[in-house]
Amino acid sequence: MPDYGFRPVAESDLPMLAEWLRDPRVARWWQGPDRQITLLRADLEQGVMQQVIATRGDLPLGYAQYYPAQHWPAPHFAHLPADTIALDVFGAPQGWGQGGAWLHALCDRLLQKASSLAIDPAPDNLRAIRAYQKAGFSGDLTAADADGHPVRVMTRRR
Repeated sequence: MPDYGFRPVAESDLPMLAEWLRDPRVARWWQGPDRQITLLRADLEQGVMQQVIATRGDLPLGYAQYYPAQHWPAPHFAHLPADTIALDVFGAPQGWGQGGAWLHALCDRLLQKASSLAIDPAPDNLRAIRAYQKAGFSGDLTAADADGHPVRVMTRRR
């Protein structure tokens, strides 16, 4: 397996992330790139939200944010263990096809801190679901998120 690294997101990464968010393959699921960048910028100041850029060597491959699943209203995660970490991710154009692998490596690290990880793709986001399965996630429960949108609840356990 290639050696993937993870570095904290910096303010200087926001233009790159905005470019990734404008890619139609990402924008379909992370709607409103300008709004998303505003949220990511605000989360840089949040102690609860951790944001990283996945890399292979110097090449940035994708973005991940992770946080305690019970911190924000997420009724679809209510049944999970209290120490569950939730993740949200998207790939960079140069990282297409490697998402499952770098996410697997990140999850290996996170499972040293928590007994369970959770991710909640849209049920029709089949590309993401395949990547999450490659990263070790499973589950086919469809539930409503805090906004009432259907999501597929997938977990990976220690």
